[in-house]
This record gives sequence, C-alpha cells and structure tokens, in this order.
Amino acid sequence: MVSHAQTHRLESGGLIDRSAPLNFRFDGKTFAGFQGDTLASALIANGVKLVGRSFKYHRPRGILTSGSEEPNALVELRTGARREPNTKATTTELYDGLEAASQNRWPSLRHDLMAVNQLFSPIFVAGFYYKTFMWPAKFWEAIYEPAIRRAAGLGRAAGVADPDHYDKAWAHCDVLIAGSGPAGLAAALAAGRCGARVILCEEDFALGGRLLADGGTIDGMPAAEWISRTLAELAMLPDVRIMNRTTLFGVYDGGTYGAIERVNDHLPSPPEHQVRQRLWRIVAKRCVVAAGAIERPIVFAGNDTPGVMMASAMRTYVARYAATPAKRIALFTNNEDGWRTVETALGAGLQIVAVVDARPDVSAAHRALAAKAGFPVLNGSVAGVEGGKDGVRKISISLTSGARAEVEADGLAVSGGWNPAVGLTSYHRGRPKWQDDISAFVPDSAPPGMVAAGAANGAFGLGACMSQGFAAGAAAAQSAGHNGNAGTPPVADDEAFSLTPLWHVAGKGKAFVDYQHDVTASDIELAQREGFESVEHLKRYTTLGMATDQGKTSNVAGLAILAAVSGKSIPETGTTIYRPPYVPVAIGAFAGHHRDENFHATRLTPSHHWAAEQGAVFVDTGLWKRAQWYPRTGEKDWLESVTREVKAVRSGVGFCDVSTLGKIDVHGPDAGAFLDRVYINSFSNLAVGKARYGLMLREDGIVYDDGTTSRLAEDHYFLTTTTAKAGPVMQHLEFCRQVLFPQLDVQLTSVSDQWAQFSIAGPKTRELLREIVDPAEDLSNEAFPFMGAREVSLRGGIRARLFRISFSGEMAFEISVPARCGDALARNLMLAGKQFGVTPYGTEALGVMRIEKGHVAGPELNGTTTAADLGLGKMMSTKKDFIGRVMAGREALAAADRQVVVGIKPTDKKRRLRSGAHVIPKGEIPGSANDQGYVTSVCFSPTLDQWIGLALVERGRERIGEIVHADDPLRGEDYDVELCNPVFYDPDGGRQRG
Repeated sequence: MVSHAQTHRLESGGLIDRSAPLNFRFDGKTFAGFQGDTLASALIANGVKLVGRSFKYHRPRGILTSGSEEPNALVELRTGARREPNTKATTTELYDGLEAASQNRWPSLRHDLMAVNQLFSPIFVAGFYYKTFMWPAKFWEAIYEPAIRRAAGLGRAAGVADPDHYDKAWAHCDVLIAGSGPAGLAAALAAGRCGARVILCEEDFALGGRLLADGGTIDGMPAAEWISRTLAELAMLPDVRIMNRTTLFGVYDGGTYGAIERVNDHLPSPPEHQVRQRLWRIVAKRCVVAAGAIERPIVFAGNDTPGVMMASAMRTYVARYAATPAKRIALFTNNEDGWRTVETALGAGLQIVAVVDARPDVSAAHRALAAKAGFPVLNGSVAGVEGGKDGVRKISISLTSGARAEVEADGLAVSGGWNPAVGLTSYHRGRPKWQDDISAFVPDSAPPGMVAAGAANGAFGLGACMSQGFAAGAAAAQSAGHNGNAGTPPVADDEAFSLTPLWHVAGKGKAFVDYQHDVTASDIELAQREGFESVEHLKRYTTLGMATDQGKTSNVAGLAILAAVSGKSIPETGTTIYRPPYVPVAIGAFAGHHRDENFHATRLTPSHHWAAEQGAVFVDTGLWKRAQWYPRTGEKDWLESVTREVKAVRSGVGFCDVSTLGKIDVHGPDAGAFLDRVYINSFSNLAVGKARYGLMLREDGIVYDDGTTSRLAEDHYFLTTTTAKAGPVMQHLEFCRQVLFPQLDVQLTSVSDQWAQFSIAGPKTRELLREIVDPAEDLSNEAFPFMGAREVSLRGGIRARLFRISFSGEMAFEISVPARCGDALARNLMLAGKQFGVTPYGTEALGVMRIEKGHVAGPELNGTTTAADLGLGKMMSTKKDFIGRVMAGREALAAADRQVVVGIKPTDKKRRLRSGAHVIPKGEIPGSANDQGYVTSVCFSPTLDQWIGLALVERGRERIGEIVHADDPLRGEDYDVELCNPVFYDPDGGRQRG
C-alpha cells in the first residue's frame, strides 16, 4: 500500500518491495519509502525537489542523475560519530531510520543566507582567488585564508573517532568483470562456462545495470526474466563470484585492481563483529570493463534548476523505483535514446508537454507517438529555464526557424548523448580516442590484460552489448588458459541510435558545465581568453572536473566548449589524465584494521603485565609499550610521579625495564676487528669481563647510533643499541659483515627478544642485588668495578648477565635474564627490595636522570650531529680506520661554528623550559637570520629543583655562562636562558663509580 505521504509514487510497478515500508528523515522531516529505494528515489517519491546548494554560489540544486556520477545530491548521512559528509543520495540504499541532512547551507536549505553570493557572481569567475587575494600581503594569513577556509568544503566531518571497523582483503581470479549490465552479465556467463575463475563487481545493490530501467527482450524473454535465469546459472557455476555493492575504483601494476565493497552501508550500523566496508585488492589475469556509459547534460541557461534531470535518470526513477520526478515533463534531446524517457513516462501515465529535439530529422515513429499522445515536437534547443527552489516552472525554447517558444512544465529531461565510462580503461596514463558517430571518447590504450565491452566500448545497442560482452568474456577465459565451451551467446535486437552533437546553447543566464564546482560555460571561455588553453591548465584554473564526481557529467562538455572557442576539434583539444579512485573511497577503508592500537604490531616488554598491575602509564616507543611512569594515590599529575621516582633512585634504589634496547651477540675470531671497523673507538683491546661505550657513524660521518658493548669471552661480544635503532643497526652490521668485510670470520645474532634486561640504580643497588644474586658472587667495587661485565648465578640457579653500567649517573647495574624470567625478576626485585624502599621508575624518570647527567639520546642523535658536536670527538680513534672516519673530516663537519651540545637553564629558576625553542642572541630579533640553535631535551630536575635542558648551539662550548634568548613561536613563549655545562649532576662521576 502506498503511503499517503509519497505523493509522487506510482500506485504500481517498479522493483521496490511495497511490503517492506521504511521511514527516514531528511533535514529533520520524516518521510516514507520502501525496501529497494535509494535515498534519492525516496525523496523524489515524496515530492522533494530541493536537496542541496551549490558550492560557490549556493544556488538551489536538485537530483540530476541516478548513479555514482551524481554531482548535486550530496548529503550528510547518519549523525554523531557515524556522520558522513558528501554522500551521494543516488547511491545510498534506503534503510529504516536513515538520517540525512543537506549541506553547504545556513541556516536552512530553503533559506540559505549564503545565496547572497549569487549577487557577486560577476566577480566570482574562474581564477577569482588567484586574482583577488593578492594585496595587501599581510591580510592573507589574518583575513583572507581564514575566511576562505570557513567557506570551503561542503559537508561536516564527524569530528570524533569513527566507531566502525574496516577490512582489507585479497582475491585472485582469471577474469575480473566491472559492471553487471547486459555486457557484464554476458561476459560472466561466457567466462564462467569456460571454467574460469570469475569475479563480477557491481556498485549497485541490484544486478542488471540499465536493464533494470530500460528493460528489453533477450533470447525471446523479458529482460527481468533473463537476468533472473542468468543469475541462477552463474550461482551454479563453482568458480563465479558476484560482488554487489562493490565498485572497482583503480587499476594498478601487475594486474592488481582496487575495489571497495560497502558491506554494511545499507544498515544503520554494522552488526556486531562485522565491518562497514572492505577494500579488496584483486589480482586478475584478465579484466572486462562493462561499466556502461554516462548520459551527458547539455549546457544551457538555468540547467541547474531543481527538476532538470538527465533523461535516463528520470526513466530510471519511474521504471525502477515507481517514483515520478515530475507530472508534466518536457524532453530536450539531441539523440534517439532520449525518446525512451517519453515512452516510459507515457507508460506510467505521466504527461509529456513537449519534446525539444535538436536533430533536423525526427523519426516517423516518434512523430506518430507525439501525435497520439498530443504533445508537440519542437525542432530547436532549450535556451533557458525559469524556476527556483520549488523546481521548474517554464522552459524557453529557441527554434531552428529563429522563433522562440515557451512551455510550462514541472520537469525537464535532458539527453545530450552518452559518454562511455572510460575511467578504468584510461588508468596507467592511457588516453581514450574520439569516435565521431557517437561524439564521445572510447577506450583506446587500456592497461595490460584489460578490454572494454558494451556501452563502455561505445556500443549502445542491447544486441551489441550482449555480443561484445559474451565475446570478451570467452576470449578473456581462453587467454587465461580455460578452453571450455562458452555455449551460445544471448541474442537481442539493437535499438536505433542517431545523434546530432550539441554541447552548449547560448542564452541569458548562467549555464553550468560542472554542477558541483559551479563552473560555467563563460568560465571556460574566460580561461581560454586568459591563455589557459591546455586541458590540464583549464582543469586547474577553473576546477572543472575536480569535485567528488571527477567531472563524470561535465568533462566532455567542458572540452567541447574549450575546443569551440579555441578553434580546434575535440580530439585535438584532448583529455586530462585519468587517475584513481574512480569513486570516493573512505580513508578508513584504505587503513582497514590498521588504526589506533592496531596501526602496527604491539610489542610488550617482559615485565609489561606486572607493570600494568602496578598502574603504570604506558607510552609507545616504536612498536614497544613501555612504562612511562607509575602514579601513586594522591599524586595530582605526571610530574609529581616522575619527581618521586627520581628522588627515590637518587636517595635509595629503583629499577627500570630496559629490555627494549637492541641486543646483538657478536661471535668469532675476528669479532674485535669487526667492531673496530664499525665503531669510532676500539674494542679489540677491550678486556674480557669489561664493557665500553661505543659510537657508530654513518658513511657520511654523521652519528648513527650509540650503546655499550661488553666482552664476555675472547671471541664473544654482547652489543646493545638504542631502542629505535635495534633493527636498523642489525641490518647495518649484517651489510658490513657480508658486503664490506666478508673476509672477517664473525657471526651476528640478534638476541633482543632473548633477554629481559633491567637497570637497577641508586646508592642501595648492591644491597638489593645481594638479595637476588647467589651469595657466592662477589659484587664489591673491587671485584665488580664500574664498566665490569660477566655472567652470574641468581638464587635458584638461574644464569644471568650482569653489567656495571649507568645511564642515570648513580651506582647502577644492568641485569639480563632469559626473557621468560623477566616478569618473575620484576616481582622478585619488588619483594627483595621492599626493605630498601625500592621504586620502579619509567622512561620519564630515566630521561630526567640522563639529562641531569648530560647523556645524549635520540633528540641529540638527530641525524645531523657528529661525534664532536656531541662532545665525544676525543673518542674517535686515530690509530685505526672505521666507517665514516674520512667523511667526518669534511670542512663543514669540522667547522668551528657548528651547533654543539650544551646545557641550558632559565635565568628565572621558576621558568619552565620547552623542547624546540630556538636559541637567539640576547637583544636580537627572532628569525632565521639570528637563529643559532634549538633546545633538544628538557626536564624538571628534582635534584636541582628547576627546569634544565640540553641544546644544540653554535659555538656552544665557547659560550658557557652566556645569557641567550629562547624563542618558542609555536607556543608564543620567549625567555632568557643561560648556556652551561651539559653535566648538571655529579660532574666528576664519583657516584656511578662508588
């Protein structure tokens, strides 16, 4: 039963399910529709003509098409976190409770105050922004750019995290088919019968393409029956897969195609554990493009008035959806196909008030139809349309005889011919060719393995579509190695088709070429006059074809107008480069599950679960989750927690999980010689049982990484790297071993995941260690001095490695145990250390203590610094060669005015420092001319009770004690700081050697 609200719904007919009524809302009003509707068809059935406003002029716009080429009916779909802007109403499948809103209007769609822009249309021409916002220059950032950004865009993003999930998948097939119209189904039938693995992608939720609206007779049966039988046969073929709601959007190297499947977009929200959309990468041996053709508008004054619609779209809404865009319809056509809309409208009981046909000859059959139905056939063209927000009222006609006529109507169907959908065939920098008999571009140099068939290849007759599609499917299957019997191709008659090219009708008023970007015929003419004759220049100067529809309805008309004013033919004018995606694809679909916590793999330290039990706050360091600090009850912020941890280590004992450091075992008789060549300092002379700090350079002399290396045996070294460079250093060393120094007998093994490693630091470190290390092990300063390293036994017999090294400046050891024992070690350290007030500390406290001690880390090892810049130049051996030695001596890298590491502290002890602040000589104006460096690392030092930091400053070591200015334009802060020694704490190193 038809809802009383659906004033433009036919009492019968269509492919909608009238037993499944649906309610939806548009701009806050409730409407009714049926299962099988799109949002556009349901709006039409409810008599809604005004659906949006244009981008620049805010002109009222109605529905123009019935497919993904729609430039006007863009809406915000859903609300809240699922709000999605710029969704095409023509492809949005209606569901119960759908919520949609118009966009680019204020305060409402009917009363849009921004429509005042129409008054300024004489100056809002092509290149307006380039010509206007040039002076005064200082107005750009202050006034012009903010105003333009506020006005730019159409819809509103949700502004919050997307609650839905997306997926990515691979598929492989012999034959991939784009489109399920007559050519696509025929191709699938032939390829499937031959035994090929077939995937057919169709962007619509229903299969059949134009057959769903235009019908026809195939193999002696109605098109609907033929579709049903064909789908049943395809379903029985074991290797045929049909994917509806799936658009093939891109063609890539190696026979790889991109497709977007709208898995659950037809529901309010995806069911639990299901994705909203899925991005497919399909690898196909052959591809048949049967994507059909797109009907093109004719450019004339007022052609954007709501109620002006493509003729094929109008008959689609009538025949497929039983919705009537208008009750009194006029047709403007230059080709035979437009008359199909007349036949469809008359069959539905609608009134045709006139047909304006630009061709000199109209067939006798159509004139007879006009005489029978009682409407005039006018030879000429539409010169203008009068109407507004409520639709078309009157149509002005310029007759071939020179006279003028007017027709009253509430809808105008327009058919300017058909453009084959050449997008997919023109990727890989392919260019289509011009075909005169249809006045359109057709595929020419398609990507390897691809062929077009049917309307996509310029064959508009039903019989030609069938034969081309079937032949293409069979040939694709055979070239993929399947020689089965394709059987008999389906048979259908070809409809008559004739066309007289007509692109633009001169008239008074704005005539739109690109509806979405408000590009008019006069804009194109102006661009040509100003020298933008190249189609690529025209595109960018006018924004023709740069909207979300990529000019599917506008590009060819725009090229034709440019050709006319340039005195060239359309093929001489050429086309722009085609680029994927063919339709807009959500960024979420490209990301798939790789977002938030799933953006990359997550690695957990051996003590992670214990740390989580302690309430640790974690930070991402590469792939690792590391404990950043351990808040305690009553602590108001992170700084209070970190301050407590630092004080606890300085006065007692604490421990930190440093398992994320890269760890590499270096074995072999030439292990020492190998390390000598990759480090700036020597390791071949390192005694067994000792550790040494080392620095690696890149080949260009810039510091690559640092870390400690311990000699556990004559032929066995244990090397550590920074967390960030664990993988790259291993790769670098393997390159050195295999390529640079293959003669050396040395083997490398990454053992980063084999060992759990903890740093135990503080004056009470030995006391804590004695509680967990076997009593037979001598940990005295004499037996285990600073930079000592050896294997020890723990209580219970577990073997461990113990290193007397310190990153904190305190008495410290690093202990390594098998990774499986890391959690147990953390728990035992807490139990054994309870009597000493042991405190776990995180990476923030670790960073504070390294800055207090003046140790360099990632912010200083930034890819531009040398060993000398870091204050480590004396480590560079002069008795051996090593990677980077020669290049490190280049003049620029040894210049006296290089930025070097120094300490900084604010002259106002209460002042907070900020990383990234620029160092400017005191009294000078901040700017690049006076920029002498920047702050690399800062922290609040509980030990000094003030903020301190490290910085890279020109001639910094010569300027200790100098007051300079720190300028932070990003945060709008500036203050004075003193350059000082980078070692703020225990400069003689007594505590760590104690």
